[in-house]
Amino acid sequence: MTNEQLIKNLSVPAGKIDVILDTDTYNEIDDQFAIAYMLKSQDKLNIKAIYAAPFFIPAKCRDIPDGMEKSYNEILKILDLAGEKIDVFKGSLSYLPDEKTPVISEAAEDLVKKASAYSPEKPLYIVAIGAITNIASALLIKPEIAENIVVVWLGGNAIHYHDTKEFNMMQDIAAARVIINSGVPFVQLPCMGVVSQFTISGPELEYWLLGKNPLADYLAKNTIKEVKSYADGKVWSRVIWDVTAVAWLLNENDRFMLSRVIPSEMPSYDYRYSRNPNGQLMRYVYNIKRDELMDDLVKKLLK
Repeated sequence: MTNEQLIKNLSVPAGKIDVILDTDTYNEIDDQFAIAYMLKSQDKLNIKAIYAAPFFIPAKCRDIPDGMEKSYNEILKILDLAGEKIDVFKGSLSYLPDEKTPVISEAAEDLVKKASAYSPEKPLYIVAIGAITNIASALLIKPEIAENIVVVWLGGNAIHYHDTKEFNMMQDIAAARVIINSGVPFVQLPCMGVVSQFTISGPELEYWLLGKNPLADYLAKNTIKEVKSYADGKVWSRVIWDVTAVAWLLNENDRFMLSRVIPSEMPSYDYRYSRNPNGQLMRYVYNIKRDELMDDLVKKLLK
């Protein structure tokens, strides 16, 4: 890929595009918002598939396979509430064992197949909002697809933050390193220090979403229930991180966020960033316009 084409593919796409969402949906309450936001943005986003990503939190699942399976079922639940039919594929049952060995799954194999039909001039966009194992595995299976896709990942923390101990990155650092080393056009939305700006409060959920329609009502109740488990009776807000990764594809004229092109940063196994010796450029989001994005999200959820 030429440097000119790379810069173009690191820019917000014009026109309608094909996109895949890779999500550990059962892990949190924000993946559900991201799926809903994507479903409500189909004037711009042609959704080719949704992949269930692996995760493990003892309070949520027995092990990594159970986390992926629960995420798969939660994706189907959101699609049912939205009245939508999208192809859904099960993802990895483990994280990468190293930076050379893929984890074979329905999702990884489907991405290899789909991405092979695209090109640098007309890429397939991947929005990844969990451990990036499925996408890294596909790139290890067939490295040539790197030129045919653009990866937009919510993962890691801001460069200025004191470490990279962020859930999506910590789960599978090897996969994150594979992605950044692969040559794929890569857009990063860091969590702490950047996307942590994108919060919603209880009163907002109750005013805007509660009881408005089955999907909006579920999103509101699910979030309120989760927060009450640790902050009942307190003033609170909740970050709905994953919405921002979808919003990157809708960010014409920087309406939702600000970003810049920088030399890629490589996450290390000791939870720090270092400059990528390969020197490839990436796009780095450094500011979220909270109210502008929240307004668009709410309006779409109420349609």
